[in-house]
Amino acid sequence: MSFIKVLNFPKANLKLTKEGEVLFVWCIIRKKKLVLTPEEWVRQHAIHYLIEELKVPIGRIASEFTIKVNELTRRCDIVVFDAYSKPKMIVECKATDVKITEQVFYQIAQYNNQLQVDFLMLTNGINHFYAKVNYENGNPEYLESLENVNW
Repeated sequence: MSFIKVLNFPKANLKLTKEGEVLFVWCIIRKKKLVLTPEEWVRQHAIHYLIEELKVPIGRIASEFTIKVNELTRRCDIVVFDAYSKPKMIVECKATDVKITEQVFYQIAQYNNQLQVDFLMLTNGINHFYAKVNYENGNPEYLESLENVNW
């Protein structure tokens, strides 16, 4: 599969299987195998990064979390919750060939209008952007990493 590229994440121990010509990946959050698409490749690496590197408890992570935006059903790629089940971070994942543009920032901002999280992460597996939401002035404060966040 040509989209399986080395990403700018630590190596993730993904469980891949093949049925005919279709490649699947086991999602440790949703506890099922999923068709391995370019975006899913990035999403699964981001999930493993959250758990293994940032030490986010697995029970506080939701994948493909459904919300309503302007009466339309949308899915956040990943939502991380705090110890009180309040959404704390939204992670938006794109395939490696998708640039992180203003439109992607707009998409995650729409999701955050519903969830009101403290942190945002956007990634295409190569480039990662992290921000803390400043609700006093409405602007994101860009961060170098999420390593100092208390999960």
